[in-house]
Amino acid sequence: MTFLEKLRCLFTFGQGVALPLPEISADTDPITLFDLWFKDANKSGILLPEAMSVSSCSKDGYPSSRMVLLKSFDDKGFVFYTNYASRKSQVLEENNKVALLFHWNVLQRQIRIEGEVEKVTREESAEYFHSRDRGSQVGAWASKQSQKISEENELASRFKFFNDKFSGQEVPHPEFWGGWRVKPKYIEFWQGRASRLHDRICFEENEGKWQQYKLHP
Repeated sequence: MTFLEKLRCLFTFGQGVALPLPEISADTDPITLFDLWFKDANKSGILLPEAMSVSSCSKDGYPSSRMVLLKSFDDKGFVFYTNYASRKSQVLEENNKVALLFHWNVLQRQIRIEGEVEKVTREESAEYFHSRDRGSQVGAWASKQSQKISEENELASRFKFFNDKFSGQEVPHPEFWGGWRVKPKYIEFWQGRASRLHDRICFEENEGKWQQYKLHP
């Protein structure tokens, strides 16, 4: 890439294109690499680098996607929280196959994750629930997520009801609210490059071990 091409990439928020790909050895662990890229995204100044698309498919074959926030990750998987009565949760109950997508345009990077979901423990959900601000805790009780609103002030009225109900006490963790953990089977790291010669480094889980390979862009 010429100096002028690098400048053009930088001025169009394509810093990642101008940077060399970090060394990825044959024994690189994909979770460790994800941690590195996630830290890069945080340092880049991107708003909500933890935002990710969750794509699922109903038992009837209808796909759906929505944006949620990644709340934690480790060797066991990637965790987000929601209402278990929501449409997304109902679909995940029907079909536990799921795909995640992180897109960090400033860095010209994407991470694609495919796998299966499971609910986190009630203890994990309660711990995270009580780490949220009080308004969000009350909001979880107030919102009948994905259900139709029957009247104009229904949501505000429900929020006031539960806010008054739990006044002066800790907001209890509702049984209908908790976390989903995506257990990855496939993770792809995509780095944008000039002339569309992008890097695609893939990790596929096979009998508990990760196999690494590259794909044509």
